[in-house]
Amino acid sequence: MKPTALVPLSVATASERGTGGGPRRRAYAMLVTVALIMGALAVVCSQSLGYPLRDPDGFLGPAWLRLPLLVGFAFVADVVPRTLYRARGNPGRYKAEAQLLIREHWTRERIVLVIVGLIGFYVTYVSYRNIKNFLPFIMRDGNGPPTKYDYALHRFDHWLLFGNDPSSLLHQWLGTGVSAYVLSWVYLIFLPMVPVSVVIWAVWSRNVSFGYWFITAQCICWALGTLSYYAIPTLGPNFFFPWLYSDLPDTGVADLQDALFYGRQNILWNPFADGVQSVAGFASLHVAITVSLALVAQYTLRTRVFKVILWAYVVLVAISTTYFGWHYIADDIAGLAIALVAVYLAALGTGQKFDRGGRSSHPTTSTSDVPVDPTE
Repeated sequence: MKPTALVPLSVATASERGTGGGPRRRAYAMLVTVALIMGALAVVCSQSLGYPLRDPDGFLGPAWLRLPLLVGFAFVADVVPRTLYRARGNPGRYKAEAQLLIREHWTRERIVLVIVGLIGFYVTYVSYRNIKNFLPFIMRDGNGPPTKYDYALHRFDHWLLFGNDPSSLLHQWLGTGVSAYVLSWVYLIFLPMVPVSVVIWAVWSRNVSFGYWFITAQCICWALGTLSYYAIPTLGPNFFFPWLYSDLPDTGVADLQDALFYGRQNILWNPFADGVQSVAGFASLHVAITVSLALVAQYTLRTRVFKVILWAYVVLVAISTTYFGWHYIADDIAGLAIALVAVYLAALGTGQKFDRGGRSSHPTTSTSDVPVDPTE
């Protein structure tokens, strides 16, 4: 699809000039709102319980360091190769070509997207991790153990599959050898994929509003996922029915599950201990995040092969969540629902318009200025 078809010329031009086109709102308004709500909830929970807020470590270190590092890497990866290509091996042209590339791509709107998008995502994600950490303490049944609905969702799995357990069926159909290691890699690649995909859309989205759309959808997914943890608290099949997974080999996923189990026990006994507990089953945010990634890509990317790869990844992630016992079938269904809601709400918030039947998306702007129809 040609760019002129994606961006209505009259609306985009008026938006870029900042004149005409009626009242306006910012494409990042919903993103900032979600981040502020999540941050406020994390602070309120922390103050009410008397437990500290933490910045969880992860890929490339804590989130406050990870995202700026990724942006730095992306900036170098964006400017250096294209500078070398444009200079055609002439060192005397390197500086001029690099400056031209920066002026062309790293515009004020792009820089605002990177700053607002990454800070909004950072606040949302860290708040999500902390509110998830507080789950066992907030959802206690009086002085007893935390409330859990694992038996109910386990029975639902068996009802759907006529008395069969989904993980046992997958172990029979796929085996527990090579497939276990392949699916382990598929599942674990999600951890670096989350921050990397946010940076990619912030830095390289061909339309600034597409970057806001993607990052806003991701933040809504984390927010709705947090809500789902409290609506139906569960541990997940592997933590509640571990004997069903005793036939699996030691993989990276097995190591991660052990670490999460002992991390949860550590926090339950000492809420002031280092780290956060990250065990919660309903809903599957692996499914929610990957589906939202594939959906936004479906509407915004031009290369078909990337779309096919992302949808194939979604299928493999969904299979891996059941194969290793991270989630029940209901968790994956809920994750799909969260993704659909998040992508649609984020589209409305960032000025995306859909064709009849939702076959394609047409942004109403190419900047953070979104024209508002006075009749809406």
